[in-house]
Amino acid sequence: MGTNAGLKNVHGKSLPEADAPALELASVSYAYGRRQALNDISFSIAPGRFAVLLGLNGAGKTTLFSLISHLFATRDGHIHVFGHDINRKPGDALRRLGIVFQARTLDLDLSVHQNLSYHASLHGIGSRAANQRIHELLESIDMSDRLHEKARSLSGGQIRRVEIVRALLHQPSLLLLDEATVGLDIKSRATILADIRKLVHDEGISVLWATHLIDEVSHADQIIVLDRGKLVANGAVNEVVKDAGAKSINEAFSRLTGIVTLTRGGTGHD
Repeated sequence: MGTNAGLKNVHGKSLPEADAPALELASVSYAYGRRQALNDISFSIAPGRFAVLLGLNGAGKTTLFSLISHLFATRDGHIHVFGHDINRKPGDALRRLGIVFQARTLDLDLSVHQNLSYHASLHGIGSRAANQRIHELLESIDMSDRLHEKARSLSGGQIRRVEIVRALLHQPSLLLLDEATVGLDIKSRATILADIRKLVHDEGISVLWATHLIDEVSHADQIIVLDRGKLVANGAVNEVVKDAGAKSINEAFSRLTGIVTLTRGGTGHD
C-alpha cells in the first residue's frame, strides 16, 4: 500500500503524483442555492500524513468530502488527488481514494465476506486476489472469525471497521473518513483511531479524518479547522494553538469557532 511517489512512466518521466501532495484544494467554494456552505477553501496534505478536518456540525465537513469524492461537482476552485484533477480526470483521482462516509452502508442481510467481495468486484479485483486481500485486512483487525457472519450480527464498531476494510480493498493512497466514530462507545472509537493511525505509520497511507471531537486529535496531526464554511486554521497542532493565543487545542478551537468544544459523543452532520 502507500503512495505512488517516485513512480515513472515508460519514457522515464515522473508521474503526476511523484512530487504532488496527497490532497490539494485551491480556492474551493460551494453553495446550496443562496447558502454558502464553503467559502474559498485552500489547503494541502502531504503523503503519509494523518490530517484532522475539525469542525462543529454545520461547518462544511460533509460538503467538502462530497466534493473531494466527486459526489458533488467542483464549480469553484480545484481539487487534486496526488496531482490528478478530480474534475478533469476523476477516474485517476478516485482510484487513489478510499472513502468511509458517516452513514452506515453495509448490506445487513449479506455476510461480511459477501459485502467485501462485491465491493472488490466493483474495483475489478479478481476473486482470488480479493479473498487474499479480505483475509489479510480482517486478520489485521482481529475480525477474520466474523467473515461469514451476517453484517447485522456485528456491533456498531465492528460494522465501521468492516467499512474501513472495504475502503482499503483496492489499496488506495488516500483514505477519507467522515465522522467515522459517531455513535460509538469510547473503546470502539479508540480502537478505530488506533487502526487508522497504524495504517499511516506502517503503510504510509494518507488520511483525512473529519470529526467534531477534540479528543480525536493527536499532537502529531495536521489540523484543518472549518467554521461555518470558512478555513480558520491549518497547520501542526502546536502551531494552531500558538497562533490562536491559546494554551491547548481545546481552548484554540473554542476561540476559533466561538463555541464551547465537544469532546465525546454527539451526532449530526453538515
